[in-house]
Amino acid sequence: MRSISIIALAALALALPAISLAGSQPHVPSGFSIDTIAHVDGARELAVAPNGDLIVGTLGSDVYVVPDAEGSSPGAASVFLHLDDSYAAGVALQGDTLFIGAQFGVYRVGYHPGDRTARTAPQKIAAVRTSGISRDHVTTTVAVDGDTLYASVGSSCNACVPDLDATRATIARIDLRSGAMRLLAKRIRNAIALAINPRTHALWAGVAGADDLPLGHPYDIFDDVSAHAAPVDYGWPSCYENRKAFAKWPGDCSQTAIPRVVFPAYETPIGATFYDPPAGARYAFPAVYRGGAFVALHGSWHGPPQGLPGYIPPRVAFVAMHGDTPQTPVDWNAPTTQWRDFADGFQGNGTIQRIGRPTGVAVAPDGSLFVADDLSGAIYRIRPSR
Repeated sequence: MRSISIIALAALALALPAISLAGSQPHVPSGFSIDTIAHVDGARELAVAPNGDLIVGTLGSDVYVVPDAEGSSPGAASVFLHLDDSYAAGVALQGDTLFIGAQFGVYRVGYHPGDRTARTAPQKIAAVRTSGISRDHVTTTVAVDGDTLYASVGSSCNACVPDLDATRATIARIDLRSGAMRLLAKRIRNAIALAINPRTHALWAGVAGADDLPLGHPYDIFDDVSAHAAPVDYGWPSCYENRKAFAKWPGDCSQTAIPRVVFPAYETPIGATFYDPPAGARYAFPAVYRGGAFVALHGSWHGPPQGLPGYIPPRVAFVAMHGDTPQTPVDWNAPTTQWRDFADGFQGNGTIQRIGRPTGVAVAPDGSLFVADDLSGAIYRIRPSR
């Protein structure tokens, strides 16, 4: 089942065997190169500073910085900030502020590009998991756009009604001027991946669905949360996909949100970003990628899930977009039609042998794509070959 705790998941990750080809790298499309530029244990979400430094959230209490991550000789990763609230997995940068999502709170700290350590003590601006109980989904993802900060908090279980507290299985909207925290989305099981579309300012969320549904369901989703009236109801645990009802947890599904992008069950979205680098960026991807979304899929930790053949592989997928409309609409009978592999090769032939599991993704000012990996600790940089 998906509701394994982060503590157990971290222990499992350490026990997973490496893929048989020592020193192997993930595969990227022809015309691209991929390099490992740093190592950060338990690397999760990523944020890129205007000067090309990379901020890395983790499955521990520390947030790291990789100096000059887009340069020819990136610096070694070092601790930027220690937070007395593990897991410091979520990070987002805007202006002179770094935002951090941890297990029991959302924090902000002063930041200037080039900083190697935090210049101010972290300030807690919102409380999450207010029951104080640590269970199952214990990371908090953050995204920022102007005066609004978004924070997603996963459920305390695979499927339960009610959950432990009102912040669980939600996305909240925090007004950075007033500090007010309001519900944006509810009954959303684990929206680990949050991304702002810079062209439209829409908030998108990648969501890991529940277990114990019919074979191969529910599809994992990536949806434009902003496209629905708040508070958006995603129906967990009673409803899934195209307003289907789950008999074990009866409920009204007639008004639940219908997602715009789907992935096969157990793909597990962890990070997402829209590809929109500055004009003239040195390592800009071909035009076909501009405006699209890269989604880091963690793969299944268990297997074979519900009789499916083998473990679901980790990968980084690309979803072509026109604004906030996927280039290919959802096909409810085929959850592989809207996206294509961009980085794969993390897993060997349906086994649990893996070289990594992608988590955070972020776009650098020079157009490079960064990908984090919480299994190997690698930070990858992908750019067009020259």
